[in-house]
Amino acid sequence: MAGKITALLDPVRITLAVQSTKRTAALHEVAALLAGHPDVTSFDGFYAELLARDRLDTTCLGNGVALPHARTEHVKNLVLAVGRSDPGVLFENSGGGETVRLIFMVGTPKARPADYLAIVSALCKLLKSDATRAALLAAPTPAEFIKVVAEAEDGLAASSPLSHG
Repeated sequence: MAGKITALLDPVRITLAVQSTKRTAALHEVAALLAGHPDVTSFDGFYAELLARDRLDTTCLGNGVALPHARTEHVKNLVLAVGRSDPGVLFENSGGGETVRLIFMVGTPKARPADYLAIVSALCKLLKSDATRAALLAAPTPAEFIKVVAEAEDGLAASSPLSHG
C-alpha cells in the first residue's frame, strides 16, 4: 500500500488556496482540478455524482478534513485532487457544521470498490496524525505538500515503531 496516495498526487491537481468559503463552490473549485484528467471520462457526470453523494451524508472526517468522493462510471481509474483553505470552508450537516481546511476529493470506478476502500482507509490513517495535518497546512507548494504525504506514508509503512528514519 506504500506510495498509493503519493502515486495519485500531481502538483497540478492540488490547490493550496481554495478561494471559496462556501461548501458547494469550494467543492467545484477542487473538482475543477480534475477537469481534463485523462482518467475522467465525463467531468460533468463525475461532478454531479460527487455532489449527490456529498448531499447524502457529511464527508467530514473531523479535524478540519473532508473527503468528498464518488464511486462512478465517469472515471477509468482512481483520481485524486486536493484543496486547502486557510480561512476554512463551512461544511454544514445535521449536527451544525464543521470548518474544513483540507479537502481530499476522490473519484473511483464503480467496478472497483476495493480501490475506493483502500484509498479512503489510507487517507484516514494518514490524516489522523496531528503532525501530518499541521505539515500539510503549512506546506508552501504543491510539491512540498506531496513530500509531506510521502513522508507520512513511509512512516505508516515502516514495520517497526522504532524505525523513525
